Amino acid sequence: MTALSGAPLGDLVLTGAAPFGGAPVDLVLSAGRIAAVFPAGTAAGPSPVDGRGLVLLPAFVDLHTHLREPGGEDAETIATGTAAAAHGGYSDVFAMANCSPVTDTPERVRHVLDLAERTASCRVHAVGAITEGLAGQRLAPLDELAAAGARMFSDDGRCVDDPVLVRDALAAGLRTGAVVAQHAQCGRLAGEGQINAGPAAERTGLPPWPATGEETVVARDLVLAADAGAALHVCHVSTARTVALVRWAKEQGWPVTAEVTPHHLLLTDAEAASEDTRFKVNPPLRSPADVRALRAALIDGTIDAVATDHAPHTAAAKAADWCGAPFGMTGLETALAVVAEVLHTARGVDWALLAQRMSQAPARIGGISAIAGRPIAVGEPATFTLVDPLARWTVDPADTAGRSHNTPFGGLSFTHRPVATVVDGHVTADRGGLFPGSTR
Repeated sequence: MTALSGAPLGDLVLTGAAPFGGAPVDLVLSAGRIAAVFPAGTAAGPSPVDGRGLVLLPAFVDLHTHLREPGGEDAETIATGTAAAAHGGYSDVFAMANCSPVTDTPERVRHVLDLAERTASCRVHAVGAITEGLAGQRLAPLDELAAAGARMFSDDGRCVDDPVLVRDALAAGLRTGAVVAQHAQCGRLAGEGQINAGPAAERTGLPPWPATGEETVVARDLVLAADAGAALHVCHVSTARTVALVRWAKEQGWPVTAEVTPHHLLLTDAEAASEDTRFKVNPPLRSPADVRALRAALIDGTIDAVATDHAPHTAAAKAADWCGAPFGMTGLETALAVVAEVLHTARGVDWALLAQRMSQAPARIGGISAIAGRPIAVGEPATFTLVDPLARWTVDPADTAGRSHNTPFGGLSFTHRPVATVVDGHVTADRGGLFPGSTR
């Protein structure tokens, strides 16, 4: 866990912010904690900070972040990636293991955590690889990874196709309290797929990536998790049938959770069919019917959490032709805006629901509920984000705290935006210049 540098905020009153979009309050902050909560306009204290018109939410938790360091610093570093996270409203990110070298030994887990300790703008939790070198052949030393600080095991970017390895990883998760997070992609079915099977693949002539390549792995792993009694987390759900499988498993009481990315909630394979590599992602953007199912599942709780799958790449890498370009999009700084837009379109923005999917549930899944996704209440850590619900901003790929600009949302306009993030009383981002002395 990252210990953020710098002194905490001094005593101050945040005036007029609206927790979960409800009645505005005055929040008294002292020594990095919420010391008191008063009706708006009634608190007296030093250094008032004007939060009127802003929505106050617990800071977000991302279960699925690619920070690239070590080994991919040309695309992102822990410093730049966590700066992007802070500007997106995040207090905590889970750093995936597909670095170079892979995070598959306890020494490498500790190395990631040590780097974060020195350079991060939010708390970083190392994800340990399920298999050595992500090769899918032999388990990494999972008990040792957990002892070194890994709270999650995942080969994300690659699927653990061997059911025996998945079974054994689930058993290790049960022993250690870590969650196994699977990137569902059957090698035999998905093959060298590049784009969603169906009209998008037919129109472009690109190799198809069929929905069954995801769904068959999810179905198998749900059964394995039920048999083991161990927690399974399904990464980046992208199809309606995967949603149905997860919903059915939950009805049986099986120990499964699932995430969806902002881009799978908003974009479809029609954008990918343009062959603009900004829209190349794994799993691929799916059909409008799939998107409708994902949105419904996010709202009804079948999908527990939003996770960004923030995957930065250099401009040169993304400038290749479609088949030569890497999969992946950035997402930390746009996630709140996209999710709020999706909820607004479906039913109006329910800020409590958004906080549940972006903060409280991911904190619970990742085993960090003691420090993240906490209530906005007296005695709790001052860890929150402030959102302008009337921001009216346009995504500029060059205007990012992250190192890479491969966002699929460049040029799109949104209404909601985080303007400041505070973690344990430290101002980690302050786009609005709200807090005294802040330079972030």
